[in-house]
Amino acid sequence: MHNRNDKSEDQVNRRAFLRDTTSLATAGGLASVLAERSLAQPVTTRSPAKSSVFDAEDESSGPVFPQSIASGGPTSEGVLLWTRIAPEKHHNGRPLALEVASDRSFENLVHRGVVDAAKITSENDYTVTVDLDGQLSPDSQYCYRFTYGDVRSRIGRCRTLPRPDATPESLSFAVLTCQDYQNGYYGAYSHVASEDVDFVVHLGDFIYESTAGQYKAPGSREYPDRELTLPSGHDLAHTVSDFRYLYNTYRSDPHLQRALEQHTMIAGWDDHEVANNRYWDYETDSPKLPPHSDGDDPEFATQVTAAGIQAWVEQMPARIEYNPETEDLHEQFVLQRSFQFGDLTTLVLTDERLYRDPPPEIGGGDDSGRTMLGSDQLDWFLERVDSSDATWNVWANEVLTMPLKIGMADFEFYLNKDAWSGYQREHAQIMNHLNDEGVENFITLTGDFHTAMAGYQQTGYDLFKNDEEVGVEFMTPAITSVNLAEVLPGIDALDWFEISELAVTTTNPHVEFFDSTEWGYSVVEFTPEDCTYTAYSVDKNMNTQDATKQRLKTLRVPEGRVEIETVDS
Repeated sequence: MHNRNDKSEDQVNRRAFLRDTTSLATAGGLASVLAERSLAQPVTTRSPAKSSVFDAEDESSGPVFPQSIASGGPTSEGVLLWTRIAPEKHHNGRPLALEVASDRSFENLVHRGVVDAAKITSENDYTVTVDLDGQLSPDSQYCYRFTYGDVRSRIGRCRTLPRPDATPESLSFAVLTCQDYQNGYYGAYSHVASEDVDFVVHLGDFIYESTAGQYKAPGSREYPDRELTLPSGHDLAHTVSDFRYLYNTYRSDPHLQRALEQHTMIAGWDDHEVANNRYWDYETDSPKLPPHSDGDDPEFATQVTAAGIQAWVEQMPARIEYNPETEDLHEQFVLQRSFQFGDLTTLVLTDERLYRDPPPEIGGGDDSGRTMLGSDQLDWFLERVDSSDATWNVWANEVLTMPLKIGMADFEFYLNKDAWSGYQREHAQIMNHLNDEGVENFITLTGDFHTAMAGYQQTGYDLFKNDEEVGVEFMTPAITSVNLAEVLPGIDALDWFEISELAVTTTNPHVEFFDSTEWGYSVVEFTPEDCTYTAYSVDKNMNTQDATKQRLKTLRVPEGRVEIETVDS
């Protein structure tokens, strides 16, 4: 990010690194710590006296830090730093050292701390999350590394948010979603690592809960080196050990590691972090997990969901509320949160899985009482958008908000009732509220549908009615998960693209761009003048850092107008 006001204050916090710190050593969801406090409540850690752990020579970090390092949960004065110690390399009584500097050579240290050995245990799968909120300077980039024994981790980069009253010249996100480990390689992540972006926004499906290829298409390619076996012996994750195994496997991928070492992540979730198409049953006050044979049993579904939540908290450095001692899952885990990037952008992230009613039956209408967000989260979301003074109001949203129909006349139907098309009353409530309140420059970033897509959000769902256009939705393609072209193989990719885009845009006049033939990611940039979306494809069949990449489309939304313009170069 670049600031329009050239501040004279020093952008690097030079606090003495031997002072006492109040960094949060929650160990990525430390059960023993988080049972008593949330991430917002710091645990005191100690700064070390001069110790040889900081003087160690660099060695191969793979055996000690098998999932490497990552950062998330940015604030204007801090960030969460994450790593995991290999269980076979863990030593009782050995602490973990952390250094943060304004330079890659670590000559200008701004923080030096130690996570006590007692915080690194099997209870949290040997994960560690350290909170540096209050320790760093706004709108600044830092380098960091961990040291365990005489082995250093690789060097990571992290970034803080600008001050709330700052005036950034630009803000950019790499937007990611849907990375079924069994359905391709993560070359896209290596390209993301090289992108000059400020943050990574992950919209969910970081893992898939399956190991038997349940979410591959019949014609999908086989990847023998991506085979998985859950500790429980099931094909779908049942236990916290199962979910930990999946995260640890996904995080062992070198391409994924490169990207998360280089960029601070803002993470959401979708359904596969627990179970496909999951929802909440308000009659039993428990989740429902359709893929599981016992998914309708409240006790079983609650146990599996709680296990998925625990593993997510351990593995994803995110500044959320989590209290595992509370039996009510809605009180135990609160994912929704917002981020302020000065006066340029407000980003609001919602949870569209833990509160949603079941979607309507295939062919069924929209139940007027059905909710996606739940009443409390809906009120919170609208209040956050209403109170924003930023130029751009951005919604990090899990599932497609725009209507998407296929077919004609009596054979016309919505393609995905698991998305907002199954929750039209609440969708209309949101869109009409935005229109009535005069919310401008409303941009929605969406994942889930494994497609690169862009179009207009309207106050109604009648595709050919002159409803008011209130915002623009940009969908990012999947990294590896099955798209429509993979479901219907045998057609040349170019032919499929031309046929599908013509069919979709003809039936859905609000859709300006549609491509479900490729995999990859997108980059979205905000300036005071415009919002620019660029979708990239990356060959998921190439397990290399330089997997073939190409630009699919660049689109622009001018400030003050609900208008999508094509950018040719």
